[in-house]
Amino acid sequence: MHLRLTIAAVSLLSLSLAAQTRQPAGVDFQQHGKPLAKQPIDPQIAAALRDVSPVEMRKTIEALVSFHNRNTAGGGDTTLPPHVGVDAAAAWIRERFEAISKDCGNCLEIHEDVYTQPAQPGPRGRIIKPTPLKSIYAVMKGTSDPDRRVLVTGHYDSFFTRDMQNVRDEAPGANDDASGTAVSLECARVLTKHRFPATIVFATVTGEEQGLLGSRHLAQTAKKVGWDLEAVLNNDIVGGDTTPADLANEDKHRVRVFSEGISLAATPEETQKILTAGYESDSSSRQLARSVADVARTYTEPAPPKAADALKPTLVFRLDRYGRGGDHSSFNREGFTGVRFTEWRENFDHQHQVVRVENGTQFGDLIQFDDFPYMARVARLNAATLATLASAPPIPQKVQFKAGGLNNDTTITWTSTADAHDEVLWRETSAPDWQFSAPVASFQLTADGNAKTMTLPVSKDNVILAIRSCDGKGHCSPAAAPLPR
Repeated sequence: MHLRLTIAAVSLLSLSLAAQTRQPAGVDFQQHGKPLAKQPIDPQIAAALRDVSPVEMRKTIEALVSFHNRNTAGGGDTTLPPHVGVDAAAAWIRERFEAISKDCGNCLEIHEDVYTQPAQPGPRGRIIKPTPLKSIYAVMKGTSDPDRRVLVTGHYDSFFTRDMQNVRDEAPGANDDASGTAVSLECARVLTKHRFPATIVFATVTGEEQGLLGSRHLAQTAKKVGWDLEAVLNNDIVGGDTTPADLANEDKHRVRVFSEGISLAATPEETQKILTAGYESDSSSRQLARSVADVARTYTEPAPPKAADALKPTLVFRLDRYGRGGDHSSFNREGFTGVRFTEWRENFDHQHQVVRVENGTQFGDLIQFDDFPYMARVARLNAATLATLASAPPIPQKVQFKAGGLNNDTTITWTSTADAHDEVLWRETSAPDWQFSAPVASFQLTADGNAKTMTLPVSKDNVILAIRSCDGKGHCSPAAAPLPR
């Protein structure tokens, strides 16, 4: 009797040990890690978001609209009245940055990116004579990693398409793009009350309506001087719409976030490698868009989803809307990472229109059609993203995976700061956003300084993988997707 009990006990113990060492049953990518969860709230970031004010943003747009016409073609035009035109608007923006800097103990370095734009050739040229252009940006240096930068921008110029050289008649541009300029200035106002490890740049650019001219020059300058620019958040047409007839089609708790697929700066060889690996939806800009969504889950998507301050980013996987362009693409072309924020549904009666009433319809980009609570929600998401990225460790570099060998594991190599809490992310190849995450330390990991190698028991054939760096306090970098080696 005792012998039978002993044998039974040994058998049960053996089965128990086997169960502990055996690979979990089921699909491998569902058996490891955990479903992607929102990060913990940073009290400093939450405090900054509470400070965002629709009233302050309205004041900004009222000021910009008061300059009557901000057509870039009027740059340097000394015949305009003192308080009219793009140059007067630029002077006001600089004064606003100076006032914000004074309030934070002169924490901002204020710069002007000035150059003369040559006349654009051909009958469709929007600049017909050499014209001075001026973009204004303010820099809040990071406390411990000042060389690394994140940037928010909007364009402050306006025009109407019926007469693109008209610099005198009313072109208020209250939504396109005083709203984006207001987001950048409001982010500066609330974030300069705090300090962050990396540098934050608050930009307002000109010449967008003439072909992204100001942002192109700023991006080229940033590349020339060697900015370590990790992220560009471009806000263009984020004012919402209050036209009564269109409200049924609006969603005031959504904002679109556009991102390029394969980088505009990719070489043909790089493009071919990306396509072969099946990573065409994993550019750095697309990873930035996913980071925006990750930040939103923590800060701007409270339950219920229609709560007053709730805002959900909808990731649109294309560079921009059809037939349109934005300043983020200027940075994309120089190899920088950038995305565009735009309201859910645009009203084209209020874009690039001569101000008029026609058959009972009011045309023109007037301030009466801006939705300031919505605009404040967009500013909060921008501010939360900037603060999170500026607090996170740098993005992992040199991320690769071993493509050779017949096995069902994935070996990834990368470099990151030695003290980073790195995570591996993965998703099904058909999924738009990351589904699972795990600390890299939970798998087979070796490290030699900043160089790291990890093998995880998930087949590279069935998923998309990436590495991101976190600080253990809820601040994570955008992910970096590997390519085969």
